[in-house]
Amino acid sequence: MKLKTESFSLEVLKPQDAQSLSRLMISNGKRFQQYLPTTLSENLSEADSKNYIQRKTKQIKNKTEFTFAIKDIDSDDVAGLIILKNIDYQLKQGEFSYCLGQKYSGRGWMTRSIKAAKNFAFNELKLKSLQIIIHKSNLASIQIAERNGFTWIKTLDNEYVSGKSVLDMELYELQYEK
Repeated sequence: MKLKTESFSLEVLKPQDAQSLSRLMISNGKRFQQYLPTTLSENLSEADSKNYIQRKTKQIKNKTEFTFAIKDIDSDDVAGLIILKNIDYQLKQGEFSYCLGQKYSGRGWMTRSIKAAKNFAFNELKLKSLQIIIHKSNLASIQIAERNGFTWIKTLDNEYVSGKSVLDMELYELQYEK
């Protein structure tokens, strides 16, 4: 899957993205710590990011998980990630998680990237249901989900452990329609 606009592109991570990916994670550490601690911890150095990209490339090859980079056209820097994970081909279901660096927020990049990623999931992978699990305080993420047609389904009690806290999360879903 590839999306290219006048200001950003959505593409598979490449080994040469390691430095930029690590820089994104470190510079947005506080922003990503609460909801993406694992992805953050796996990208705290260029070497870590190289290993992360290698794993993600294998997962794409095996069609078990798909990680895409949102890249700034002007600088070629990684601005964010979209991860299609927890794919169940029998249930024809997958889940998105995503992040975007603070300096790229508010430009519509994530909304348009999720649109492309959901089209990929439905049309290429033949999934029928997509999920996003969001904390109720993450209003920007809720808006992105809703702009892409996802609807709130229910609150998932004690769904997510963040540090010493256990958080309730909100489940949003989108069903494929012909």
